Amino acid sequence: MSDKKCSGCPSEGSCTVDPATCSMPVPTRGGFKHIIAVGSGKGGVGKSTVSALLAIGLSRLGHKTALLDADITGPSIPSMLGVSEMPHGTPEGIVPPVSPVLGIRIMSMNLFMEDTSKPVVWRGPLIGNVIGQFWNDTDWVDSEILVIDLPPGTSDAPLTVMQTIALDGVVMVTTPQDISTRIVEKMMHMTRMMNVPLVGMVENMSHAVCPHCGERWDLFGPSHMEEVRSRWDIPQLGSLPIDRQITLLADSGKLEEYRSENQPEEMATRVLSAAASLVTYPPDGSR
Repeated sequence: MSDKKCSGCPSEGSCTVDPATCSMPVPTRGGFKHIIAVGSGKGGVGKSTVSALLAIGLSRLGHKTALLDADITGPSIPSMLGVSEMPHGTPEGIVPPVSPVLGIRIMSMNLFMEDTSKPVVWRGPLIGNVIGQFWNDTDWVDSEILVIDLPPGTSDAPLTVMQTIALDGVVMVTTPQDISTRIVEKMMHMTRMMNVPLVGMVENMSHAVCPHCGERWDLFGPSHMEEVRSRWDIPQLGSLPIDRQITLLADSGKLEEYRSENQPEEMATRVLSAAASLVTYPPDGSR
């Protein structure tokens, strides 16, 4: 059986469950104007950094922005943005703390841990439940745009996000290495399987520039962005170089101070433009 409720289910068209009794969740939007997820399928490509820079760019453009760190076992967003305050509860829900410069609302597992060096050793279903709680129980106050930092992989956590939250689409992050683009394409296939649009691609660590002579170094080899972008018919949203300032500012919790030829703002503008051309979901989140 198959109907509108089945859209996005990996078993669509092949299962025999009556849609009326199926427990598949209906994605919701929570009142946000835009909800953009950032994913890669692969760790180590700077996905969380891109998520943070995108939120920074959106905030600088004047949008009230929130950032959901869905990487439950490897959260890093609060550290990069200098947020350590624990969320507090109200009758309306859990209110996330805000970043010190731009007021970006942050929800992350790290904010609930006394010792952030200790691991979160949970099985997939529990991780999915926590993501669901973060989404359903959080009062995002007046936030207009939500950026979601997805964890690596194509299993429970990103699956929960795509089934629970009515995303405008997913921004894919890769590096020039061929093996990176191959793994990223796995997540792109998953995104399409889940009936979630692909907003476009960002190539991180695309190159480095010598601080002495200005020579460009392609440290990870030639870019594969154009061939992947063409194959999937999606736009290139940004090409971010290796920048020592990003590392230094993120490590000190001051990434909001990063400025380099307005890169965060330009990336945010391209993301919003690309997202606006995609399917717009109704307020109830149904696809």
